[in-house]
Amino acid sequence: MTTPQPGRHMAAEIAAQPSIFSSLYSSRSSIAEVAAVIRERAPRFVLFAARGSSDHAAIYAKYLTEILLQLPAGLVSASTTTLYGAEPDLRDVLLITVSQSGGSPDLLEVTASARRRGALTVAVTNTANSPLNAAAELSVDVSAGVEHAVAATKTYSATLLALYLLIDAVRGGNGEAAAPLGDLAQVTLDSSAPSVEEAVRRYRFVDRVLTTGRGYSYATALEASLKLAETSYLAARAYSGADLLHGPVAAVDGETAVLAITSLGKGGDSIRDALDVVHQRGADVVAVGSASEKVGATLAIGIPETAEEVAPVLEILPVQRLAYGLALARGGDPDSPRGLNKVTRTL
Repeated sequence: MTTPQPGRHMAAEIAAQPSIFSSLYSSRSSIAEVAAVIRERAPRFVLFAARGSSDHAAIYAKYLTEILLQLPAGLVSASTTTLYGAEPDLRDVLLITVSQSGGSPDLLEVTASARRRGALTVAVTNTANSPLNAAAELSVDVSAGVEHAVAATKTYSATLLALYLLIDAVRGGNGEAAAPLGDLAQVTLDSSAPSVEEAVRRYRFVDRVLTTGRGYSYATALEASLKLAETSYLAARAYSGADLLHGPVAAVDGETAVLAITSLGKGGDSIRDALDVVHQRGADVVAVGSASEKVGATLAIGIPETAEEVAPVLEILPVQRLAYGLALARGGDPDSPRGLNKVTRTL
């Protein structure tokens, strides 16, 4: 009997992302239909509900909402509904619930409750017939296909793209910045491979990693931290580049591995000084992004330049490959992280 190759599902799902991006972009008209309803309802505030990797996608969408739509946005604390029974007035509020499976009971309850209280509710999921889709008034299908690896890869990046296409369409855009992402994703995976292999060699024996990014890229830093923790069991912690020098830098020394997400744009520009400081303190800094060559780093993993607001769709690809490679190098199987299931049922 042949023993299954460790990580085969994660590897295949990482490799599938370029075609998924192209397909999702081609089917953006269905997302635009949802956006038209949102635009007609003219919400004054946007709330996002999510868990895990989907929460990081929601944080990315929060930036998109505040910058591109000029609307205030926030993240729901699900327990205020599920544990404490709070029922705030949500008229003129748009609630977007992000869940790859659409099966988490707390997100389902939050969505159903918000709809009763007057919110326009939208489910963004990778499972078209999920309970969450039924609970929400509108839905967006991420269309990434069944994901077999426990660690989310293609569903995370496709969710980012779906959220961008939705929010861009709400403002009347045509998704132009996302048009080349399918091709650029393949370039990213191919061109970054040697640098990712070097990063695996550098990080194979580290115990803790600090990840950082700012602006749109903060979501990538958060997702990077989660991926490294769940696949390689590293003690990983994410910080905004704005917070890095407000205390966390005290723990940085020559034994610290720092994974910095830095792409061209205002977010990448603003993090340079902080990275110079941690680099000077002796930290082993690996920079990922289209501005990776412009910061103080030991190793740069470049990606193609894009509009800043869609850079996270590409930034995460080398990070996923890094998490995959580290898990294998450390003797693990990234398809089956210990203690984890595909659907987490939080109450």
